[in-house]
Amino acid sequence: MDKKYFTCDICSKKFSQKYNLTRHILKHRNKKLYSCDVCNKNFYEEKNLNVHYRKHTNEKLFSCVVCHKVFYSKSALNAHYRIHTKEKPFSCDVCNKQFSRKSTLYDHFRTHTNERPFSCDVCNKKFCNRNSLRVHSITHTNERPFSCEVCKKKFAHQSNLKVHHRLHTNEKPFSCEVCKKKFAQKSHLKVHLRLHTNEKPFSCDTCGKKFSQRSNLTLHFRIHSKEKSFSCDVCNE
Repeated sequence: MDKKYFTCDICSKKFSQKYNLTRHILKHRNKKLYSCDVCNKNFYEEKNLNVHYRKHTNEKLFSCVVCHKVFYSKSALNAHYRIHTKEKPFSCDVCNKQFSRKSTLYDHFRTHTNERPFSCDVCNKKFCNRNSLRVHSITHTNERPFSCEVCKKKFAHQSNLKVHHRLHTNEKPFSCEVCKKKFAQKSHLKVHLRLHTNEKPFSCDTCGKKFSQRSNLTLHFRIHSKEKSFSCDVCNE
């Protein structure tokens, strides 16, 4: 497996492609030649600086011919277009898993190298990609930047907002291949499928009884712990 990696002679960091190793070595040499005069962010290549600068000017030159969404760079447009074509041209050298974006392949590759270069400034927890760090950081700030346009409920993550919005639209995009029942969330479909497969992955440590849902295991465990979560408002029993 190691022979497929390109290793940095300075820090021993590993890469799946030689091009990425070359770019990485520039960091050791501190050759950040191109600097943004607005925010002072540095880039190794002038073309990347030019693309970055469009974020300050909000200049989006490239438009998708299918959905008309606009982008700062042609590479971002090309990556987006694969959503429509379902094309996945980037393949992992280790496990052959395929991806539509090169950046996603890089993030995935760190699962093989166990590399976690992104660290939380608050708790020092480390992550394999920048997006996971960004999502984690919200747990410290209690920030809820995503708001439902219908009911104004706020969420910490855009994915949670997307799932919530289906309550208003009654959209159920996940369908059971066995009985055709539809669900708003993929996780609900996954639980439902266990009715057909009779899979019971949650097991009681005390008596060994198995359950298809974790919530049912939690309720069952109260039999052993004698825990009573609900009491009568009249007699308190």
